[in-house]
Amino acid sequence: MFLATLIGVFIASLVITPLIKKFAIKIGAVDQPNHRKVHVRIMPRLGGLAIFLAFIIGYFIYQPASPDAIYIIIGAFIIVITGVLDDLYDIRPIIKLGGQLIAAGIVVFLGDIEIGFINLPFGGVLDFGFLSSFLTILWIVGITNAVNLIDGLDGLAAGVSTIGLLTLSIMAFIMGDMFVLAMSMMLAVSTFGFLFYNFYPAKIFMGDTGALFLGFMIGVLSLLGFKGITFISLAIPIIIMGVPISDTFFAIIRRLRTKQKLSAPDKSHLHHCLLNSGFSHRQAVLLIYAMAAMFGGAGILFSQATVWGGILIISLMFVAIEIVVELIGLAGKNYRPLLNFVRYKNN
Repeated sequence: MFLATLIGVFIASLVITPLIKKFAIKIGAVDQPNHRKVHVRIMPRLGGLAIFLAFIIGYFIYQPASPDAIYIIIGAFIIVITGVLDDLYDIRPIIKLGGQLIAAGIVVFLGDIEIGFINLPFGGVLDFGFLSSFLTILWIVGITNAVNLIDGLDGLAAGVSTIGLLTLSIMAFIMGDMFVLAMSMMLAVSTFGFLFYNFYPAKIFMGDTGALFLGFMIGVLSLLGFKGITFISLAIPIIIMGVPISDTFFAIIRRLRTKQKLSAPDKSHLHHCLLNSGFSHRQAVLLIYAMAAMFGGAGILFSQATVWGGILIISLMFVAIEIVVELIGLAGKNYRPLLNFVRYKNN
């Protein structure tokens, strides 16, 4: 039954996406090229609606059971409505943030999705107390916007999200969480079907509708799958979403260093830096896919490691990330503390 549902979701995504493309053009939900964007022609940008509809079809066919399911779906509807409005009217950032906060608030306050405490690796418990709800909402909104930030090249956000969702599915299978497994797989398959139209050269963009929806669902499902909760398990979703989280983190560092507003748009994200380094559009996307797969594999290894093994994995990842960041100028062209230190030691 589940395999048949996944096949149905994939076919639905393939069939619905071209219809959404025509609909987006008809109602004017299109992305205009400008100096910050890579594309040079007008593109329909409501593709995330196809991902959502294909997923919802699968959800109502298979009906995975969880007390939190109804609240997740309600939150997803609110996120999609917010994304559709933004794709149509370019709504103000504060309104878009409001939609995200309402959606996250529904799953936190009405559902049972919350980080209440973590067991520390060397003993003891860190209880978040009254900050639990705030931190959980912050996580969901943060991941939602992290996926949105990497949606800058054809197929990039869709591919990275698919890899992250497949990793979540593997982790859910290992942990025996059939609800998270079913939801993650249906999302991955619906996004993969959309990717046939979104990979370079794209025929349609997912827009904020897709990026916000995927980010929201990944943020929620990662918490649902890893709550209950040790320091190790809390780190797993962070590792799995390493690409968008790293890109977001270094965007903040870059803007602080250049004294820009944190909300200020720029053309120095990971994909921009790779293009500026000489990679083609397709090569840059595939390279980021490889990074996402590496993070996913590291997350799986991390979940099976001892505490010291986990610390070693995280340490190696931090060093690798820092080297890549400095080489491609992700935090700014003059940001090279590690490379300068190595060069100093060698002289």
